[in-house]
Amino acid sequence: MATMNAVRIHAYGGPEELRLEQAERPTPGAGEVLVKVEAAGINPVDIKTRAGGGVAGMLPESPFPLTVGWDVAGVVSEVGAGVTALKPGDAVYGMVNFPKAGGGYAEYVVAPAAELGIRPASLSAEEAAALPLVALTAWQVLDFAQVQPGQRVLIHAAAGGVGHVAVQLAKARGAFVVGTASARNQAFARELGVDEFVDYTAAPFEQQIAPVDVVFDAVGGEVLARSYAVLKPHGSLVSIVAAPPADLAAAHQGISRQLLVHAEPSHLAAISALVDAGRLRVVVEQVLPLAQAAEAHRVSQAGRVRGKLVLRVG
Repeated sequence: MATMNAVRIHAYGGPEELRLEQAERPTPGAGEVLVKVEAAGINPVDIKTRAGGGVAGMLPESPFPLTVGWDVAGVVSEVGAGVTALKPGDAVYGMVNFPKAGGGYAEYVVAPAAELGIRPASLSAEEAAALPLVALTAWQVLDFAQVQPGQRVLIHAAAGGVGHVAVQLAKARGAFVVGTASARNQAFARELGVDEFVDYTAAPFEQQIAPVDVVFDAVGGEVLARSYAVLKPHGSLVSIVAAPPADLAAAHQGISRQLLVHAEPSHLAAISALVDAGRLRVVVEQVLPLAQAAEAHRVSQAGRVRGKLVLRVG
């Protein structure tokens, strides 16, 4: 039996549940590929699922031992029957197996070939691993909200993982971007393309912002609820973390929706094209080795990451 190193949990809980262990190396089935993972991106859904939230409710009742992680970059090692678009040796990246057990925090992962794309030549493995989930999420939210040139788009947490990519994608669509973040991130947000920066620590954001056409919520809670105060009639509010409050959504004449990202080859291809054209970049704040996955989760939970955290695997 071929084995590999993998970070697994045997129960839901804190970062200490993440353990580097020997595991059986998976084999690809029809339509699947085996990827030798070079880097794995860390996302909030990893942390939430490890703790029993996130997509844990979509997994089997007792999925242990469980390897989380859905963003990977690596090299195709084997291909299953019927796979023609990829071949061994191809450098690939993608959001794999979501929202099922991801398997990304490991030396090898099996995934549907359709969920992987050729890695943009300008990106390192670590940068590529940081991109898929946040970029697909941002792309799909902006697509669902039908963002048009000239529209005012409010992006909460504009310096965060999803937010810093959403800013760039909204600008690529010709939007006027209003971004919230703390004062220390003002220069960073401006570099990304934020047209109007709002320091949410200086005063309530709704007291600083003129009405907007679209709200992109990556925070939830009271921030989501208060966002209706700045949303134009018939505007769109899309959250990636929580369902909009029913009473506020009912009173609003526009669109209110929670969105869960999904793998979509055409979206990933369009994202890759923007990267190769120099119109989209991903910021990796810190890279840690696979064995320090628990520490990476602790850093992520602290909530002050600018851009993304990544695990170096291969």
